[in-house]
Amino acid sequence: MRILANENIPGETVHALRQRGHDVAWVRTEAPGSSDREVLQRAQAEGRIVITFDKDFGELAFRFGLSASSGVVLLRIRAPDPATMARIAVAGIEARTDWPGHFSVVGASRIRMVPLPQRAT
Repeated sequence: MRILANENIPGETVHALRQRGHDVAWVRTEAPGSSDREVLQRAQAEGRIVITFDKDFGELAFRFGLSASSGVVLLRIRAPDPATMARIAVAGIEARTDWPGHFSVVGASRIRMVPLPQRAT
């Protein structure tokens, strides 16, 4: 899976996803300080699913109409340590393959998905 990990995604989670064979670009190391709009535009241009802890991506897609058809996964996970966080995040992301076209919320025991509005890229 092609993923763009937002700056707020822990390194342990990025590493765990890469270990599982996912193509993960990480904003923290490749484009620190990028705005949410820039992150979303990059994900669109590169065909990557955005994973983030930032709820603003939903607002950008739904309220402001920015194209997000590559998919956004909002992680709502509370874990006692980075390793547990990484394990839960990877399991949640690998539980499905239909992320594109959806704004999704991944919790420790539940995934909610809402179709994104279709926009011109």
